[in-house]
Amino acid sequence: MKKILSAAVLFASLTTAPAFAAPVAYKIDPGHLSVAFIVNHLGFANLIGRFNTAAGELSFDKAAVETSSLSVSIDAASIDTNHAKRDEHLRSPDFFNTKEFPKLTFKSTKIEKTGEATGTLTGDLTMLGVTKPVVLNVTFNKDGVSAASKLETAGFSARGTIKRSDFGMKYGVPNIGDEIQILIEAEAVKS
Repeated sequence: MKKILSAAVLFASLTTAPAFAAPVAYKIDPGHLSVAFIVNHLGFANLIGRFNTAAGELSFDKAAVETSSLSVSIDAASIDTNHAKRDEHLRSPDFFNTKEFPKLTFKSTKIEKTGEATGTLTGDLTMLGVTKPVVLNVTFNKDGVSAASKLETAGFSARGTIKRSDFGMKYGVPNIGDEIQILIEAEAVKS
């Protein structure tokens, strides 16, 4: 009788235990996504550029961020440094070689919470056919219903640094900086 009672109590505790929320699917809102970079030019100034076209998907669990994931695809030819001739050169084989490698991709491999609203996002960045791990410092800005779109939205900021030569982009190094600062601002909409 004790075994039956113990089994019943165990079953009841398992079926009434609180359920853990699964990560929620979001789509990155391309109208509220900025993928920018900063590179030193000949030691005189830092050039700021951006990619105008990118898309991505986010699986996000605010209560257990380590179960979240992210994948992003960037159109390399959408590079924009506010200078048409330079942008054309950046699309050439000297830099992004956009005809052969039209996309840059990022796929998360690990997310760690470092503070109340901060974390590190580790993932594989593929550029010029080379895949390397990259770590971004992420700040969770806010989630809720957007006053503009009326949709459930989550917002993030991310910062990191890569060495472009690690991906085979060596043109102009060291006069044109090897270290590239990455700045990302993103809003994701619940799908």
